[in-house]
Amino acid sequence: MKTIKQLTIVGVTFFFLGIAISTNSIASSSQDTTVTGAVEQVWEDGFRLNTGERTIRVDSWNVYGDNTPDNVAVGDRLTITREFDDGEFNADSISD
Repeated sequence: MKTIKQLTIVGVTFFFLGIAISTNSIASSSQDTTVTGAVEQVWEDGFRLNTGERTIRVDSWNVYGDNTPDNVAVGDRLTITREFDDGEFNADSISD
């Protein structure tokens, strides 16, 4: 009987620990981040930004739709606020 109680306590502990870990992962994956860098390449709905430390592929559709080349040019120095989602950075705001 003592072994069953111990196993139950261990199982419940891991269950709640699993919920805490998965909730934390969800929260951190949708957190906004701001970065600044120089535009290296532009396409229809996005661009590549070099921060000096890394290069980021930015989806700018939420800001410019399919008109990114009308608003962003290679060499522009931009600050973007973005959300990491499904392996890509989705820009919420873009400023120079």
